[in-house]
Amino acid sequence: MRAARLRRTADIAAVRAEGRSLRKGAFNARVRRTGGTEIRIAVTASRQLGSAVARNRARRRVREAFRRAVASGGAGLSMDVLITVRPEARATEFRTIEAEALSTLRQVLP
Repeated sequence: MRAARLRRTADIAAVRAEGRSLRKGAFNARVRRTGGTEIRIAVTASRQLGSAVARNRARRRVREAFRRAVASGGAGLSMDVLITVRPEARATEFRTIEAEALSTLRQVLP
């Protein structure tokens, strides 16, 4: 399965309002089940992470971890995921972030 991007402001607001909150070491995730056929992901990072370069790098790492998690274990799911990157993500190894992403998807399985 392929992870799509969650882009519309109204969809992101719906995830914030109705989504289930999950907290991991490198990120916070809000997950909302949908009636669609794909997993849509939006990644945000606040200025607490540092410069624009640091924020973008952290977002890319977390987005890639979720892309891999969806490809390996997200078959049959339909949900919107809003991920807020935490400052801990800068120092966390990629393998750990990837394991946390897979753990997050497994927690919301039926």
